[in-house]
Amino acid sequence: MPSPQAQEAVTVRVFTQRFSATRRGARLARRLATQQLDSWGIPYGSEPSEAAALVVAELAANAVLHGRVPGRDFALRLSYNTGKELVRIEVTDTHGALPVRAPRGAAADGEHGRGLVLVDAIAVRWGVSGRSGPGKTVWAYVLASHEGT
Repeated sequence: MPSPQAQEAVTVRVFTQRFSATRRGARLARRLATQQLDSWGIPYGSEPSEAAALVVAELAANAVLHGRVPGRDFALRLSYNTGKELVRIEVTDTHGALPVRAPRGAAADGEHGRGLVLVDAIAVRWGVSGRSGPGKTVWAYVLASHEGT
């Protein structure tokens, strides 16, 4: 009979909040995300905090600008898996249109898609999932720690 191996404790912390689909709601989502990460031990101003803040800002801005349905909010969900050292960022809106990333080599002054190029560069991975009800969830994983932080 094999001997049982000790397993390292893994904690998953979760934060969920709805915001008005306005620029103010998007700014508040970014601020609350960095505050929540700080309370989880990812210091404000650190490289992981700044990476997460940028991803939240871009996804929330997209929810407000492109995913807005009048009278509907968007939701932010953060989950931090301490065992994997990853933060999952989810932004859910009620608009069915999928996000569009600017094609490589697109003009730098183009109006749409550049934010997702940034998300693509910062996130470990990102994608889009359906949800129950109308709309979609755009999610991204960012590292919760970097050497030197």
